[in-house]
Amino acid sequence: MDATTTRARDVTRVELAEAVRGAFGRAGATRGELIDAACRIDARAEVVAVLETLPSGGFREVRELWRHLPDLPVR
Repeated sequence: MDATTTRARDVTRVELAEAVRGAFGRAGATRGELIDAACRIDARAEVVAVLETLPSGGFREVRELWRHLPDLPVR
């Protein structure tokens, strides 16, 4: 098990969704915007680390993140 997998286990989908809730606008959000939103609310470093593993590009809604983070537990 690598460090990314360990970090991902420590973060839940609920926690991640709460951290990026304010990032999604009409046009969605980029990985950078998601990271910025998490940092603005002082999300844990593990949450930011998981967001950094996302591919660059845009996401229209939070559910799109789960396609890239399938092993993240719900809670």
